[in-house]
Amino acid sequence: MPKAQGKVDRYMQINGMDEKKKTSPNLFKEAVKGGGWVFALRIFTQLLSMGRLVLLMNILGLTDMGLLGIAMLLMRALDTLTNTGFSAALIQKDEKLDSYLSTAWTFGIIRAFLLFAILYVLAPYFANWKVDPEKVSLTISIIRVSGLSFFIGAFGNIGIIHFRKELQFHKQFIIDIIPTLISIAVTVILVLIYKNVWSLVFGRLSANIFRCVFSYVMHPFRPKFEFQTEKAKEMWSFGKWVFFSTLISFIMTQGDDFFVVVYINAAALALYQAAYQYSNIPATEITNVISQVSFPAYSKLQNDIPRIRQAYLKIFGLTSFLSIPASGMIFIMTPFFVTLFLKERWWPMIPVMQVLAIKGLVRSLGATRGPLFQGLGKPGISAKLRIVRLILFAIMIYPMTDEWGILGTAWCITIIGVVMQPFEVHLSARVLKSSFYEILKPAILPFIATLSMLLVMWLAIKTFGEINVIAVVTIGIIGIMAYILTIYILDMFFKHGFRKNISELLASVHKR
Repeated sequence: MPKAQGKVDRYMQINGMDEKKKTSPNLFKEAVKGGGWVFALRIFTQLLSMGRLVLLMNILGLTDMGLLGIAMLLMRALDTLTNTGFSAALIQKDEKLDSYLSTAWTFGIIRAFLLFAILYVLAPYFANWKVDPEKVSLTISIIRVSGLSFFIGAFGNIGIIHFRKELQFHKQFIIDIIPTLISIAVTVILVLIYKNVWSLVFGRLSANIFRCVFSYVMHPFRPKFEFQTEKAKEMWSFGKWVFFSTLISFIMTQGDDFFVVVYINAAALALYQAAYQYSNIPATEITNVISQVSFPAYSKLQNDIPRIRQAYLKIFGLTSFLSIPASGMIFIMTPFFVTLFLKERWWPMIPVMQVLAIKGLVRSLGATRGPLFQGLGKPGISAKLRIVRLILFAIMIYPMTDEWGILGTAWCITIIGVVMQPFEVHLSARVLKSSFYEILKPAILPFIATLSMLLVMWLAIKTFGEINVIAVVTIGIIGIMAYILTIYILDMFFKHGFRKNISELLASVHKR
């Protein structure tokens, strides 16, 4: 018996489940420690992914890129429509998870079989979305083979959810980085040899396979086939709000893609998706880090509003510090990036990218609020906000796309994001028992410093005249230096605490 208890104790220690373990007194530092790993992973893989995407865009045609976009859209749609919210419920629970994990894992496998079956049967119908007749058969095959990802992902070890719950993101880093590198390598090798869209399909499948294998290597939990109805109901009581919120969010983030491919064609979808992906890189990476790190961190202190408020303001300040200048830089440098690195067929996406850079900024700042509401056990707030967004989207998407094409689509989702910001800030202030100004205050200096940065970069562009790769890099470095210097000077005069927070961030990462 003592030996068995020793194994249990060891298992709990490995996964940060020791009941004697105390919550970190500084939630911001704890979140930063975990977030450093996540952010490092995302930046590293995005740089590689950007290089891969540039290669693919210059080798493959617009339509071929659009065909894979259709397959990915359908998979995300089915995944969202059947999302139980169990993962969020498990992270939010303030208790041991082992009695819930196998139920969630078993349900996930059943769900994966159903999703694949639906995708397989409906593939011929989906393949007729504005696709050239000679490409229909290829589209059907791409959709069906891509659907295998449902199976592979479902059989992964659900025990790794402990890494997110306990902010052990250095372990999540390992699970994600190796499969991602393998996927990039597989995709690049295949596209150089065969020069077709299947390189992307098999690259994605390889990542899922290796991620599934690594999940069992990294965590000792072993799920088993069992389903406890009471446990499922308990998870669903929280997860249903996450489901509704995620569903509406999906319509808001992917509904524009669906509208583009149905109303225009697959080639337009390729242009729009590429513009969105490049322009929203900072927002996407910051959003992923915030969601993975802040939600479990807030969940640890569900009833301690003063400490959550302190942590939120610092996280929002850090988000503003990174995302506002990044979006500004993308806006001003987009014409040079596209014309220097991509073939002429992709140039129509330049104005779309610039509009979506504004959308990316709004999205990045707004991403701090969803995890806050969920961590406080109020996921219904996010769901209701997204319903309002959905109504505005339904009203605006058709006339704007009909009038201005994919540029109108980009303006539609950007305007909605901007209009909703005051309401979201107000609700954040209310749940944190704070003021509207206090919530927005951390973004003031980064916004002013970004305007200064853009002015300096515009002057540098005028000075260089002809823009080449060296000029782009030089202008970027000049802009970053101007931004940091402006922030430093403003913080000295207005005492917003940016230097102190950045010092805390660097100290937290160093101690890791």
